[in-house]
Amino acid sequence: MIKLKSKQNILIKYFREGLSQRAIAREVGMDRKTVKRYIEEYESKLQEIENFNGEIDKGELIQNLVDSPKYDTSNRVKRKLTDEIEEKIKNFLEENRIKRQGGLHKQTKKIIDIHEALEAEGYNISYSTVRNAVHGLARKEKEAFIRGTYQPGCICEFDWGEVKVTISGKQRKLQMAVFTSAYGNYRLAFLFTKQKTECFQEAHALFFERVGGVFQTMVYDNMKVAVKQFVGTEKEPTEGLLKLSSYYLFQFRFCNAAKGNEKGHVEKSVEIVRRKAFAFRDTFETLEEANHYLLEVCHKLNQRTIKKDTNQTAEQLLQEENGHLLPSRPPFDAARVVHPRVDKYSTVTIDQSHYSVPDHLVGEVLKVKIYSNRILCFYQEENVAEHHRLTGSHEWSLQLEHYVKTLKKKPGALADSAALQQASKKIKNIYKAYYTSSPKDFVELMQLVKEGTSLSVIEQSIEELRKINPEHVTTDKIKILCKKNRDAPLSLPILSSQESKAIEHHAQENLKEYDTLFQTGSIGTKEGIA
Repeated sequence: MIKLKSKQNILIKYFREGLSQRAIAREVGMDRKTVKRYIEEYESKLQEIENFNGEIDKGELIQNLVDSPKYDTSNRVKRKLTDEIEEKIKNFLEENRIKRQGGLHKQTKKIIDIHEALEAEGYNISYSTVRNAVHGLARKEKEAFIRGTYQPGCICEFDWGEVKVTISGKQRKLQMAVFTSAYGNYRLAFLFTKQKTECFQEAHALFFERVGGVFQTMVYDNMKVAVKQFVGTEKEPTEGLLKLSSYYLFQFRFCNAAKGNEKGHVEKSVEIVRRKAFAFRDTFETLEEANHYLLEVCHKLNQRTIKKDTNQTAEQLLQEENGHLLPSRPPFDAARVVHPRVDKYSTVTIDQSHYSVPDHLVGEVLKVKIYSNRILCFYQEENVAEHHRLTGSHEWSLQLEHYVKTLKKKPGALADSAALQQASKKIKNIYKAYYTSSPKDFVELMQLVKEGTSLSVIEQSIEELRKINPEHVTTDKIKILCKKNRDAPLSLPILSSQESKAIEHHAQENLKEYDTLFQTGSIGTKEGIA
C-alpha cells in the first residue's frame, strides 16, 4: 500500500507538472496501472464534490479525496481462518466464560493455549491468526452499558475496601465496609478487623440504624460473606445474608462475575472514601477513634451537592428517600455462634486464638457468641466469660480470675503464669506491692474479683488501709471494707490488742479516719474495739 505522501506526489506531478502516467510510474518506481487508478479515483471524487447535490455528506467526499490509499479487502478470501476454525475458537471462548462464572477464572485458556489446542487437532494456523481472531470476536461482543434510573429508597450497594492505618503505633490492615445509595449517592463506611460474617452483619445493622430505615434491595458482588457457592450460573446466598434479609425484609441481588459496573456507585465510593479519609490521616490510638474519624469524613462528603439542577446534597436526598425505606428495627444481633470444647488450659479456641473461661469448665462444651469486637461465652445459658476480640492468629486472652480454683491448689505457679502477665496493670501493681511473698492470699483476692467485686472498690479499700498503715493491707481486711461498702452498717470486726496499740500510736487524725473506716461511731464507744 502506498503512503499518503506518495499519493500526493503522483497527483502533483500529473495535475501540476503535466507528466504522463508512464513517466510518473518510472519516476516513483510504481506500476503504471496503480498510478492510473489513483489519478482516476481522484478525478472521479473531485467531480462528485463539484456536482454535490446534498444527497450525501460533502465533508465525507472531501475526506475520501485526501485520505491515504486503501486496499479493498471486502472480497478477500480467508486463507487459514476458515469458518470451521472460527467456530472452534468461539467454543473455546464460551468454555472460558462458563469457567469464569463458576469461579475458575485462573483455569481458563489463554490465546496461546487455544492455538496449541487447534494445532493438536490438526489445524495448520499461525498464532498471530488465532490472536487476531480472538481479538476480533472480543470486539464484536463488547457490551453496551445502560444508564440506570433509580427510585428513592429502592437500591443500596455494598462493598468492602482495604485500608492500611497505624493503630497504637502498629500498622494494621483493616476492612472498610462501604454503603452507597443508588438514588442519592449517600455514603457511609465502617472499619472492621476482618471480612467475617459477624462484621458483615454488624455493618448492616449500624448502617440501617443511622439512616433510620432499610433499603428495599441490597446489591452485592461475589464476596464470600454473601455468596456461599455457585450452582451452575446461579449463586447460593450464605446463611448470614439470609438471616439479615429475613430480619430486615430487604431483597438482594448479586452482580455478574467481574462486573463492577453493575454496582458502580459503591465501586467509586470505596475509592473516594478511602482517599478522602486516609490520604489525609492514617494514625490513630484506637480502632474506635479511627471509626469516629471515618464517620466525620463521610458526613462531610454527604454535605456536597449531588444534583446540580436542584442544588441538593446527598444528605438532603437521603431525607427524601426516608419516606420510601422499609421500617427501621432494633439492631440485628450480629453474632456468629459456635460450640467449642474447653481445653486443658481452660480456654476456647476461636479463629485460631485462645480465650480463657473459668477453670472448673475444663472439658465442657460452651456456646460462644462472636461479635466483631468481643467474645461472649455461655455455659447452660449463663454468661461465664467476656473478652475483647483478638485481631491476630495464635494469640491468647487470659483473665486471672478464671484460674482461681487451680491457683488455690498451685499458688506457686502464680508468679510465672501467663494469666498474671496478661492481667491489667492495676492488678499487677497490687501483686508486686503487697503479695509477692503471699501468693495464696493474692489468689483469695482474685476470688473476690471473680465473685463480682469491682477492681475500683478493691483499690479504694487498699488505699484506705494504706493511709492508716501499709501493714494493714491484707486480703481479710480488704474483704471487710468491701463488704462494709455493700452492706453498711456492718458489725465491727474484732482486732487484736497489738493492732489496737499500733492504731493508737498514730496521730489523732489517723485515729479518727480509722474509726470512721470501721464505723466505730455506730457502736458508741472506743471500748467496743477488743
